[in-house]
Amino acid sequence: MMASPGPKSPEQSEKSKKYDRQLRLWGDHGQSALESCHICLINATGLGTEILKSLVLPGIGGFTIVDGKKITEEDIGANFFLDVDSVDKPRAQVATQLLLELNPEVKGDYVDEPIEQLLQNNPNFFKNFTVVVAASLPERMLITLSDLLWEADIPFIATRSYGLIGSARLQIREHTIIETHPDTQNPDLRLDQPFPALVKHLEAIDLTKMDLKDHAHVPYVVPLYQTLQEWKSTHSGNLPKNYKEKEEFRNLLRKGIKMNEDGVQEYEENFEEALRAVNFAVAPTVVPNNVKDILNDYNCINLTSKSKPFWIMAKAVRDFVDNEGEGLLPLRGSLPDMTADSQRYIALQQVYLQEAARCSEIVHRRVRQLLHQLGQPVDAISEADTKLFCKHAASLGVVRGRKISDEYDTKLINTSLLAQGVENSESLIIYYVMFRGIDRFYAEYNHYPGEFGDEHDIVKLKGSIAKLLSEWGCGPLAKDDYIHEIYRYGGAELHSVSAFLGGCVAHEVIKLVTAQYKPINNTFIYDAITTNTETIDITNLHGLF
Repeated sequence: MMASPGPKSPEQSEKSKKYDRQLRLWGDHGQSALESCHICLINATGLGTEILKSLVLPGIGGFTIVDGKKITEEDIGANFFLDVDSVDKPRAQVATQLLLELNPEVKGDYVDEPIEQLLQNNPNFFKNFTVVVAASLPERMLITLSDLLWEADIPFIATRSYGLIGSARLQIREHTIIETHPDTQNPDLRLDQPFPALVKHLEAIDLTKMDLKDHAHVPYVVPLYQTLQEWKSTHSGNLPKNYKEKEEFRNLLRKGIKMNEDGVQEYEENFEEALRAVNFAVAPTVVPNNVKDILNDYNCINLTSKSKPFWIMAKAVRDFVDNEGEGLLPLRGSLPDMTADSQRYIALQQVYLQEAARCSEIVHRRVRQLLHQLGQPVDAISEADTKLFCKHAASLGVVRGRKISDEYDTKLINTSLLAQGVENSESLIIYYVMFRGIDRFYAEYNHYPGEFGDEHDIVKLKGSIAKLLSEWGCGPLAKDDYIHEIYRYGGAELHSVSAFLGGCVAHEVIKLVTAQYKPINNTFIYDAITTNTETIDITNLHGLF
């Protein structure tokens, strides 16, 4: 009899209770990564504080706010973290104090200094963070900071909330993801290429000698496998390939269902599950194309002493596929829920778990060899890390982005996409054009269009956007509606827009920190008027696979 695990400590229990829902999303290891991170926020605007709120509550390790501005009455209207008594106080200080009240386990600090001054006097300051987020940063500062962070290989998100629209731009050199959490993923059953232990287990079960109760509680993998062997014996060892053959296979599978005394087939849920599983369970097991791309990537094949753990484990998996795996990835080791009695289900589950453990052990031995060859400590990658990598080997992800300054080079920006967006009234790309026009307007006139109610700003903004479109080789705007709308916003920030966008940006930060789930690809745009969102790749190179 197995010993019962000891009770969790009160501290663990309280923590599990507090973070219960998010632990279900990214697990203990994801939470640990979150608690170890340090986020930098530039500008404690309404949007900036909403982002930090959604990071402080789930328990990041710490944050630092960089903001040299004093609180104004406009800030009070757009930022729920500030009150009337805060006017003329340092915005960074007040926002930090109030944000820390949300979660006493989080550490917070602030720098009451303009970003341009900090960039000039101490640029290395920004190299100490896990992720840097900038809210409403002027174009010149944005480009300088993005270049600095690109060279330092630190993820950077530039975001803004402007009237009833908002945007977020993710800049990341290379982001590797082990747990992508795909929406749908077929079970890894290996019935087409069963490993020896699975063959032994499945062939030891005699369905013909079972009574109805036992027969109806055998995991559906058993009748599927046995029917598949019968099929292959009459089809030159081939799997059912097309719809017609799969229907023939299902009919063969139905013959295994028990008959009652009247010669009518019983209803057996496990066989119904087997029939539903035919499409994926008797299909060839292959390495997905996106994973092949990763295993054939330059960084995987050409390891160096500076290679990330991801690429070292990927190389070990590649070697496994080429050798012990005989062309297949390490077994995932998990079974889906199925109608079965506990004893038979657990017995089958153990067969898969043991084979998965065997695969990950082989891969981890190779990981240690590679670490030794690279001059790194052989325990730099834990066995648990390798096991996790093997479990998710079929759904790995890599994101390679472009730096923000590339968007200011007409050779690198996707001008055809922009032209289509300008012509397509349903596309949100037009708001990217508007934002670039706003930045150019601000750089020239040192205020936002409509900020002071001067209607001449409409003509000036129209001119700024016309110049941009001309540089991109795009035609002029068909209507001035968007320009008038931007003028009407006057650079104002609406809290409802910032609250939504802040939550979205916080999610992206969590994805980057935990290395789970796929982040946005390049640029995210939100239109609060229609409540539509769109993700677009502004640059020519697409880096998500």
